Amino acid sequence: MAVLQKMRNKFGVAISVIIALSLLYFIAPMDDLMNLFGRPENVGEINGTGISYEDFTAEVGTFTTINEITTGSSAQTEQAHQQIRNAAWQSLMDRYMFFKNCEAAGIKVGDAEVADLIAGNHLSPIIEQNPLFAAEDGTFSVERVREINRQAETDETLKLYWNYLKQTIRTQQFYAKYGSLFSLSSIESPLTLKQAVEEGNTTADIELVTIPYGFAVDTTVSVSSKEIKAYYNAHQDEYKQKASRDVEYVVFEVKPSDSDVAATEKAMDEVLGEFASTDNLKNFLLKNSDRSLSNRWYKKGELATVSADIDKFVFSGNKGISPVVKEGDSFFSARVIESANVPDSVYVKHILLQGAGAAKKADSLVAVVAKAPARFAELVLEHSADQGSADDGQLGNIGWMTQSYMIPGFESVMTAKVGKPFVIKTQYGSHVVVVTKTTKPIAKKQVAILEKSVLASKETFNGFYNEANKFATIAGGTLEGYLKAVDSLGVYSHKQNRVLESTSTFGSVDQAREVTRWIFDDKTKKGKASGIITVNNNFFFIAAVKEVRKDGVAELKEVASQIQSKLYNEKRNANKAAQVAQTLAGNPTLEAIAEANGTTVTTRSDISFSPMSAGVLEPALLGAILKAELGEVCGPVQGMNAVYVFKVNRREAGQFYTEQDAKNFASQKAQYSSQMILPVMQEAANVVDNRARYF
Repeated sequence: MAVLQKMRNKFGVAISVIIALSLLYFIAPMDDLMNLFGRPENVGEINGTGISYEDFTAEVGTFTTINEITTGSSAQTEQAHQQIRNAAWQSLMDRYMFFKNCEAAGIKVGDAEVADLIAGNHLSPIIEQNPLFAAEDGTFSVERVREINRQAETDETLKLYWNYLKQTIRTQQFYAKYGSLFSLSSIESPLTLKQAVEEGNTTADIELVTIPYGFAVDTTVSVSSKEIKAYYNAHQDEYKQKASRDVEYVVFEVKPSDSDVAATEKAMDEVLGEFASTDNLKNFLLKNSDRSLSNRWYKKGELATVSADIDKFVFSGNKGISPVVKEGDSFFSARVIESANVPDSVYVKHILLQGAGAAKKADSLVAVVAKAPARFAELVLEHSADQGSADDGQLGNIGWMTQSYMIPGFESVMTAKVGKPFVIKTQYGSHVVVVTKTTKPIAKKQVAILEKSVLASKETFNGFYNEANKFATIAGGTLEGYLKAVDSLGVYSHKQNRVLESTSTFGSVDQAREVTRWIFDDKTKKGKASGIITVNNNFFFIAAVKEVRKDGVAELKEVASQIQSKLYNEKRNANKAAQVAQTLAGNPTLEAIAEANGTTVTTRSDISFSPMSAGVLEPALLGAILKAELGEVCGPVQGMNAVYVFKVNRREAGQFYTEQDAKNFASQKAQYSSQMILPVMQEAANVVDNRARYF
C-alpha cells in the first residue's frame, strides 16, 4: 500500500509522463451510456476479428484498474474517459493486428530481452525514468527495481502494476523493432549518395519568365461528363470517406437572469450572520455552501484562485468574515479559522495496525516509540501490516508528504510536532505516526469559504425551454420548417459540415454527444429536423440534416465538381504550355517571350538544389534548371502555378552539402515513411471502429 501511495503522492505527474512513453494512455472508468438508436453487433472489427462490447469493456476494465492504482482515484474528467477508450482500442489493435504482423515479419521479444530492458544493460525509459525506481539521490537504482519485484510477489496490487509495466515495455520493444525494419533498411547506394551530394552542392544563376495561368476562364477548354466519370472510375481510392452529415442547428443556452443573480445575492446575505458566528462550520457549509469545509492550510497568494479580494482580506489580519465578492457566476465570503506557521512538506514514518484490537495496540506502541525511538524499524518489522514502506532504506518510512500529495486521513501530519509519535485512523487501519523532519514553517491560515453559485431558476429554465419549443414547433421536424423558423424568429443558425459519428463538439459546446446520436439515428434522414435535444441540462439544440454521406466511396455526384475542376486545370495548363512552346519554336529571346505574355524577365541568383533549400522554386523548374544547357533558352516547363521559360547563366559545384547531410536527409525520409506504418496496417486489416456509436 505505502509503495503505491508514495508513487501517487510524490510522483503523480512524472508517472503520467513515463506511461506516455509506452504508446498507451492513462485512462479512466468508461461511461456505460449506450447510444439511443441501438448498437451494432460489435464495437468494431480488427483483422477479421469482431470486437464485442464485452471484449471492449473487459479491456477497459484492465486499464481502469491500473489508473486507480497509480492515482488512487476513480473520479475522472470526460477527457480521461476518452483516453480510456483510446487506450483500450489501441491495446486490442496491438493484439489482433500489430503483434500478428510482427510475428509474420519474424520479430520476437523474449523474456530475457524484457529482463534486460528492466534491470540490465539496455534500460527502457519506462523503467529508467520512473521515479518509483529512483534511489535517494534521484538516480535510477537497479536494486530499487529488484526490491519492487520482490514486494510484488506478496502484494497483489503492486503485482498488477508491475506486470503492466513489463507488458508495456514488451509492447514498446515490438514497436521499436518493427519501426527499425523501415528506418534501418533505408540504405542509400554509393552511386545515389554521390549524385545527391553533387546536386546538393550545385548552385545556379538564371533569367526567368513566369507566365501565370491566371484566373480567367479559358473558354476553349471543356470537360465532358464522360471524362469526369472515367476519371472517377479510375481513381475511386481518392474518394473514400467516412459516414458524415452536413447540419444546421440552433442552440438556446440557459443563462441565469438578473433576478436569479439578485436572488442568489439575497440568499448569501441571509446566511452571513450565521456564517460569522457558527461553531459548526462543517455542517453550516454542507447546508448552505457550494464548497465544503477544507482543512487545507493556505499561504498568501493561494486564495487568489478563488478571488484576489478574498486572498487580500485573509492575509491582511482582518477579523470576522470578508465582504461578499462576486467572481464569475459565484458569490464568495471567507472566514479565517486558524493561523499558524506550517511547513510545506513533512517527512513521515508509520506502523500500520489492522484487525481487532488495532486501536488499543496503537496506543501502546505510541508509548514504546516515545521511550525508544531507535526501535522504530524493529517495531515495524514485528507489528506493521505495511512491510513495503522503506524510503531511504528504513522500514516504516513513507517519505515526504505535502498537502497536495497526501495519504487520505494523514492531513494532521502537517502540524504535528517533530519526533512526537501519535495515532491516526484511516481506511487502512490504525497508524502509529512520527514526523521526523519538515521544511521551514511559514505563515499559513485555515479558511472557511462560503460560496453560492448563481443558477437559473425554474422560471428562467422554463423560459429558455419555451423559446426552444416555439422554434421546434415551427420547424415541425423538417429542414424546410427549420429554415422558416430561423427567418421568422430571427435566431442565428450554425452550420457544421462533415459531422462524424465521433463528433462531440458543436461550436463552443462540448460533450454534446446527444446531438450526434440524433444526427446518426437510423430514422434521421436528409431533410429532417429534430425536436429539442437537451445537452448538459444547460443547452437546448434543434438540428436539421442537410446532407447525408455514406461510409465508403463518395458518390459521383458528390465529387463531380471537384473532378471537373481538376481536369479543367490540367487541360488549361497543358494548353498554356503548348501556346508557349509554339512561340519558342521561332527561337525568340526571353524578352520577346515576356512581352508576348504580358510579363517581364526576372533574375534569380544562387539557386540551391540542396534538399535543405526546398520550396524556393517549383520542383519541376528546379529539375529542368539542373539539366539545362548553359546559355540556352529552355522551356516551357509546366508547373503547378505557371509555365516557365528560363536561361541558365551560371551553374557551379560547391562543398557545403556533405555526404552526411545526404544520409541525414535519407534518414528523415525513412522516418516519415515509418509514420505511415500503422495507418497502412489498419487499412490492410480492414479495421472498423464503431466506438462512437456506444460512447
